[in-house]
Amino acid sequence: MSETQYERESSREVGGATLRVVLGNIVGQHVDVIVNAANSSLLGGGGVDGAIHRTGGPDILEACRAIRARQGKCAPGQAVITPAGRLHAEHVVHTVGPVWRGGESGEPDLLRSAYSESFARAREAGARTIAFPSISTGAYRYPFRDATEVALATARAELAAHPDAFDEVRFVAFSARDFMIYQEVLEGT
Repeated sequence: MSETQYERESSREVGGATLRVVLGNIVGQHVDVIVNAANSSLLGGGGVDGAIHRTGGPDILEACRAIRARQGKCAPGQAVITPAGRLHAEHVVHTVGPVWRGGESGEPDLLRSAYSESFARAREAGARTIAFPSISTGAYRYPFRDATEVALATARAELAAHPDAFDEVRFVAFSARDFMIYQEVLEGT
């Protein structure tokens, strides 16, 4: 279930998996799990969150409302999973990244946790392929290069800890500038 042709892409083999960065749109990815950079309400918002809810349709919002009724809001660093509605995926993992407050309020640990928890929910669902947007770099203002370093380091650690869990881990850059940063960080590690 993996889409393999992109205008721009870069990849590395990590254990038995491909760690790939692509220039594209997260809602167009054909994978088992698409990760949503959600807000704590889980009820949709702007940016990636809004695009996933709009494209995936009302089934995603309905599932998020059921989660809210059971557990309340989703805290930064945590993740929950829902069906993917009309997206080209089986599931959406909704994770909440930290708001950037200068880096001295635990933001790197919370961001690492958002990625790790997303991997955990995907593993629990039996996913073999997963696509991530850049978490916390939009409205939450996390510096893009710093966030990319956390994202790729966490992916490498997850693949090392769970070598048979995934076939592909994909990071989707929405702009050429963001793709270049992902590529530089990927090639530099």
